[in-house]
Amino acid sequence: MSPSLKLLATSCTIGIGLLLSACQSNSNPAHSSSTHVTPSKPLQYDSTTMPKISVQLWSVKDAVKRDFEGTLTQLASMGFQGVEFAGEFGRFKQDPQGLKAFLDSLGLQASAAHVGMDQLLGSQFEKTVNFYQTIGVKTLIDPWEERVWQAKNRQAAADDLNTLAKKLKPYGMQIGYHNHAQEFADYEEATYWDYLARNTTDDVVLQLDVGWVQYAGKDPIEYVKRYPGRTKTTHYKIVLPKSNPQNYSAIIGQDMIDWLNLSRANIAVGGTEWFVVEQETYPEGLTPLESVALSKAGLDNILKQL
Repeated sequence: MSPSLKLLATSCTIGIGLLLSACQSNSNPAHSSSTHVTPSKPLQYDSTTMPKISVQLWSVKDAVKRDFEGTLTQLASMGFQGVEFAGEFGRFKQDPQGLKAFLDSLGLQASAAHVGMDQLLGSQFEKTVNFYQTIGVKTLIDPWEERVWQAKNRQAAADDLNTLAKKLKPYGMQIGYHNHAQEFADYEEATYWDYLARNTTDDVVLQLDVGWVQYAGKDPIEYVKRYPGRTKTTHYKIVLPKSNPQNYSAIIGQDMIDWLNLSRANIAVGGTEWFVVEQETYPEGLTPLESVALSKAGLDNILKQL
């Protein structure tokens, strides 16, 4: 085993011990500010209902630039079932068939891709769609759209998403939108996110980024429940608060988010097909890959409690 893999294994071993302790305390309702989902009868989870676990490649953006294939190989070895693309493809940038074959060799699926609207609204539409369709992507996600939180432009943004939803349908694909904190600013007795959800069709996926929702002071469970069937992919991420961030952990399961009841809501109400681990903050002394490995282990432990 290489020194780096030994370090990763050691980090994971140490981290899992911490994760078990953290998750036990996290399962106590007194430790969570989120609204709890109480189904009328126990939910049954099996291979047909349990979402798969993916990782957003932005989490390890420097690693994929240095060694795309080696990095995806390590992610597959951690037990991830999919990867969500963010514009980096290594030597496969012009070879989607080769990329699909490589993913297949690792047992990975392309859970989705973050794609700029400039690649979808203009002349690049066919080229963009054909590339992602070839590698198996079924959901293209708009990762950032300032118009959504601009009162004078919000409807135009919604209209573009509706148009793309119609254009992508014949390809067996969907368009989606990914939030940051701005979408959850209060607006017209709701939020900009609510405006977007209410002015787009059900064919537009609402990819909820849990970390940013929490950061904005809102309850992610409430927003999953508010728009049934539209949270087909969810970013499981922690965004540290501005105040005393050193007092909080950025590792899933070592934090205070009610991941267990959020996962229940995603499955029972949101129609979620993919839990997407995203890591943008890395505890001191850990590499991005090591941090992602610990968050994956933490999520695995939480999902065992379903």
